[in-house]
Amino acid sequence: MHSPNIIAFAVLALWPFVVWQLWRRLDSGRALIWTILGGYLILPPLTAINLPVIPDFDKVSVPNLMALACALWMLRDKISFVPQNPIGKALIVVYVLSPFGTVLTNTDPLIFRQAMINGMRIYDSLASIAYQVIALLPFFLARRYLGTPEGLRAIVAALVAAGLAYSLPMLVEVVMSPQMNVWVYGFFQHDFWQTVRYGGYRPVVFLPHGLWVAFFAFMALAAAVTTFRHVSAEARPKALVVLLYLAAMLVLCRSAGPIVYALAVTPLILLMPVRVQLLAAMAMAVLVISYPVLRGAHLVPIDQILAFADTLSPDRAYSLRFRIENEEILLARAQERPWFGWGGYGRAFTHDPITGRQLNIADGAWVILMGTYGWAGYVAEFGLFALPLLLLGREAWRQPKAVLSPWLGAVALIFGANLIDLLPNATQIPFTWLMAGALLGEAERLAALNRAAKGERLRMLNDAKPVRTVI
Repeated sequence: MHSPNIIAFAVLALWPFVVWQLWRRLDSGRALIWTILGGYLILPPLTAINLPVIPDFDKVSVPNLMALACALWMLRDKISFVPQNPIGKALIVVYVLSPFGTVLTNTDPLIFRQAMINGMRIYDSLASIAYQVIALLPFFLARRYLGTPEGLRAIVAALVAAGLAYSLPMLVEVVMSPQMNVWVYGFFQHDFWQTVRYGGYRPVVFLPHGLWVAFFAFMALAAAVTTFRHVSAEARPKALVVLLYLAAMLVLCRSAGPIVYALAVTPLILLMPVRVQLLAAMAMAVLVISYPVLRGAHLVPIDQILAFADTLSPDRAYSLRFRIENEEILLARAQERPWFGWGGYGRAFTHDPITGRQLNIADGAWVILMGTYGWAGYVAEFGLFALPLLLLGREAWRQPKAVLSPWLGAVALIFGANLIDLLPNATQIPFTWLMAGALLGEAERLAALNRAAKGERLRMLNDAKPVRTVI
């Protein structure tokens, strides 16, 4: 059991004042980035201020709600909560309202010989809808403030700066073991033994797990590679030093997945044009949204993947096999209630028929969503994630090279790697939604440019038609 100290609750309570100062001193785009990214990196995990009726104030809800409050009351701005794309509009509706379907199809309790798990209630759907709306706030706000080439460049710059700053506590934990959360907030947020890897320690700092820190290190490295490619020749030596340093930090995180993402993504960022980068990111999105169908049809080469993992590390291969076996059980469980899932309270897991003890664990976001909210929840959430990359892939064919921002492809690839990581892990974080919103905003801007260019061409064609003189 974790027991946060008074500092943890004080930092949560003080974060709104930090956000207020950010929005006073910075432009709206950078203020939004640092509200969401700073809260994610600094605020205590597994800590919440519980209030009646309204959702808990925690690491996710406090930054998200404060960003909305500053946009509405400090800037007096009007935020559109409806994407231009009709598919996006439908996905928003399903994402927000699908918990009603989950509750209405799960009112029955699960009864075991010595225990019982309650059925879902209407209150549960209201609470779920509140959390769904709060989770979407960075998506809506980033679409408004970051859906431009300047906004995308600000995201890249923030990731580099945050990576450099966060590397200091990461280095402390690499040397002394993960203790920052204990020293500051009074508790350790996960299983300590999972931080021991390859004769050393994986840093955790203030995030849920070392895997989250490793993926953040990958994002910072990818942003540094982008900066290195596009800065002036005079600034390139300094950018190279930053790149190499952040690459070393990623290696020190001792997590194979993010290192593989870096090996795949950084050559694309360094060498490929933006159009190719966007098409690669679109391919990632297609793979992710089709993954449950491929798994259900047994088209994913699981045996070959496990054999390859075994050649790299028998321990990691065992861990991967354990995850896959659990996913197979949970996927079969989800297929019993495929449309809206099993709901909360651990109902999506299998249980001991005598004691009711939960018998499996879930790591990947996709299988968690399938079990909890069914196909409706999966299609809504992953559809909203994939939509910006699919729209950008379409615009990559339509737009001239000069129109595509060099920062766009890098953010799309970082986001695409985040989607891939949702298959083995549940690393959808507020910054994931922020990147999705920024990319959707840029896709909509490019589509508007394309429509304007078509209109201009039609006007010129009409003006160029010869005028017939009737005698």
